[in-house]
Amino acid sequence: MPIIDLLERNAKLYPNDVALVELNPDVREKKRRTWKEFSLVEEPPTGAYRREITWSVFDEKANRVANLLLSRGIRKGDKVGILLMNCLEWLPIYFGVLKAGALAVPMNFRYTAQEIKYCAELAEINALFFGPAFIGRVEEIADEMLKKTLLFFVGNEFCPPFAEHYDEEVAFYSSAKPLVDITDDDLAAIYFSSGTTGFPKAILHAHRALTHAATVEQKHHGQTRDDVFLCIPPLYHTGAKMHWFGSLVSASKAVLLRGTTPASILEAISNERCTIVWLLVPWAQDVLEKLDNGTLKLENYHVEQFRLMHIGAQPVPQSLIKHWQEYFPGQLYDTNYGLSESIGPGAVHLGVENIRKVGAIGVPGYGWQTKIVKEDGVTEVERGEVGELALKGNGVMLCYYRNEQATKEVMRGDWLLTGDMAKQDEEGFIYLVDRKKDVIVSGGENLYPVEIENFMRKFPKIKDVAVIGLADKRLGEMATAIVEIFEGMECTEEEINHFCLEMPRYKRPRKIIFAHVPRNATGKIEKPALRKTYGADKLIDEQNKS
Repeated sequence: MPIIDLLERNAKLYPNDVALVELNPDVREKKRRTWKEFSLVEEPPTGAYRREITWSVFDEKANRVANLLLSRGIRKGDKVGILLMNCLEWLPIYFGVLKAGALAVPMNFRYTAQEIKYCAELAEINALFFGPAFIGRVEEIADEMLKKTLLFFVGNEFCPPFAEHYDEEVAFYSSAKPLVDITDDDLAAIYFSSGTTGFPKAILHAHRALTHAATVEQKHHGQTRDDVFLCIPPLYHTGAKMHWFGSLVSASKAVLLRGTTPASILEAISNERCTIVWLLVPWAQDVLEKLDNGTLKLENYHVEQFRLMHIGAQPVPQSLIKHWQEYFPGQLYDTNYGLSESIGPGAVHLGVENIRKVGAIGVPGYGWQTKIVKEDGVTEVERGEVGELALKGNGVMLCYYRNEQATKEVMRGDWLLTGDMAKQDEEGFIYLVDRKKDVIVSGGENLYPVEIENFMRKFPKIKDVAVIGLADKRLGEMATAIVEIFEGMECTEEEINHFCLEMPRYKRPRKIIFAHVPRNATGKIEKPALRKTYGADKLIDEQNKS
């Protein structure tokens, strides 16, 4: 069934149950500002600390959005962009777009004005919903966009003159279900790749894929109506939204938290009685650090109902989970692997029963098939050998929209080549080795940065590490480790080099740089930024001087 049917079912069966809660710890009481003043700030405060809506209100709001769009000429197959920080309006707008038969096109909140324009043109969007944080960026490109795009401002503040005010407009439209026939085979959404090799690619999905993602999430984590899911990552990304889809299937409450401090996370878990939380590794580390140093004390929070913590988007150190279970003994844990081309997490997952295998990304997810292939993209490698991970299932994208060549590069019939190098152990558990494009060729040897990073994270002083290949006159590339140390600790390059003696000589980093390891909003290391910061020419100059 199309994903919108689940929302309508929940509204009918559980109309007065709370569906969504928004928590905004950073909200501040400030004087009302004009749209011009707003364009100068990074993210103006909106709303109150806590807002909520029921399933019936959720569905009614989505219907109003759909009827608004239909009244403005948006038709089945048109595209509607969503450029919002996490907020209570986000998901009703998303579902309203789907109910109108249009394609939802979520956009990264970190996009510059030119990236917004590029993605809008690539996806051929006909309308855009944007929030207060983006007024300045949208203003830069508004004249060009208005030639073919409706602009709706979502926020409590004064609406900029180049847009229509969402709240004022949507209130006039019917809350009745629009008369648009939607099937599993209809187009549903365009998501954008992370753009680590240039501007993002547009990933096209059908309704079937969204429903598949919802089913997978609920099967993996067993959500019931008694569960409460804490959603922290940005909803524009498939990861956060597809995990929330488990709450949609089970008709259970979800909490959207605008903030990632350890205190705000624990307060949300405690006050809202959250039972399931999806964290990124840095957030989990931050929570543990505050508990270790006594800044936060678990006895001050209600956490007894907190039954499952799961992580995705990056490799997970075994030491982190062991440490986590010291504070949360008996709690279930899962790792999830996926990519936007496979509608987000769940294509591979560890499984709550397999915590002994932490370090692996796991086994094929519910309704998914996997194989590890050679360079030809078809022939499978022998068990234990490194190859490229391929996926098959109802969640695989239809194509890269308007990019036939890029589609051909990653599709082999129904199989999707992920670009991730992996291997499988004797029990069938899959381990990521690295991104295909991140492999370092040093002195003729292939080095896999993730493998080196996983080893180095075992060193107790290292909070985070990223290994990149930088130009070297003799070796071609040399492995360079950017190392972030836990706050309050001191560490020397000699200590790390001594620890790395346990690795084969050719795998050891040849240079250590102590610095912050940047990650994007979904937890992935921003290696292109690191390569730019620590450029090859700069490094070679330093070597020549030494």
